[in-house]
Amino acid sequence: MDWLGLATQPKQATQWCLETFLKMKTDTVGQIVLDENDLISMIMCDRDLESISEAMIVDGSVDLEAAAFWLEYVPTFTYWTEPLNQESFDAIQQQQWHMPDKYKQLDIAEHVLTLCTTDAELQRCGHELMLYQERGLFDLLRFLTYLVDVMRDNHVVWGVGRGSSVSSYVLYKLGIHRIDSMFYDLDVEEFLR
Repeated sequence: MDWLGLATQPKQATQWCLETFLKMKTDTVGQIVLDENDLISMIMCDRDLESISEAMIVDGSVDLEAAAFWLEYVPTFTYWTEPLNQESFDAIQQQQWHMPDKYKQLDIAEHVLTLCTTDAELQRCGHELMLYQERGLFDLLRFLTYLVDVMRDNHVVWGVGRGSSVSSYVLYKLGIHRIDSMFYDLDVEEFLR
């Protein structure tokens, strides 16, 4: 690859960068796994490796010292190993939510229950919260609360609701969607199967 030639021809470099990113290999759960050439390609495409280095996954066979010619430093990459299965991958990823500590420490059950105004709402939300807890989804609810707050603070408009998630009254109370599943008598089991 003629790196200097690409650097002096921006239009060709942009096309080459796009083609390179489309060719990167992924593991069984869809994570991009970078090899030495991918690292160099990202540098040549002006990717800010400093800001994403901790999130990058690099094949264990990569010689980072050799790639250091293109890097001003050898960043701290996470070395890739094939996940055991989708469930173990999901469990690991769900422990790494990127949100302020205020939301990580939020008692989501108490928060949802304080949004309820009637006994029927309290019963429905209590039942749904037990289902969310059984499935280990409280962190997801915390993140969704954070997401809704950020969107509201920034005046972002989002959809009315979509799919089976509208059957969850908890998501309705958190503001994720605007479909009152109690009014329409929607069963949350349709969503949390």
